[in-house]
Amino acid sequence: MMNLDGLRRERRLVNAIDWGMTPEKAVDMYLEWGAGWTRGHDFVSSAADESVYFVLFDWERPPQATLIRRTLAGAEELAKVAVPEELFEAAVREDGRRPGGTVHRLGRSLEEWLRASLEGGAVGAPAPAGLPPRV
Repeated sequence: MMNLDGLRRERRLVNAIDWGMTPEKAVDMYLEWGAGWTRGHDFVSSAADESVYFVLFDWERPPQATLIRRTLAGAEELAKVAVPEELFEAAVREDGRRPGGTVHRLGRSLEEWLRASLEGGAVGAPAPAGLPPRV
């Protein structure tokens, strides 16, 4: 399982991230029990289709964003990125905390933080404020 540093080195994978994908949309698109009528013209048309996106599992500590690859065959966790607690909690609140363990979409601030974190940069360059150092 990759972490932030490993993911930064996988540029094709980073470039494939669908920042608009949500857990609910993935269910609609890839699972037969999804609410198919909500997807409109956005649906999986072949077994070769895949989506790569981040989710938050609100039961995980320390807080992290999990990168998922979903296909018709199933879902695979590709990476786990440690994220700031305050951004994690804000995203869960923004999405609506529900009883029991829940899968959440990224909030706006957490998405911005992840995008900036994944941009990487020159080795030894200082990280933007609040971001983990680049190695």
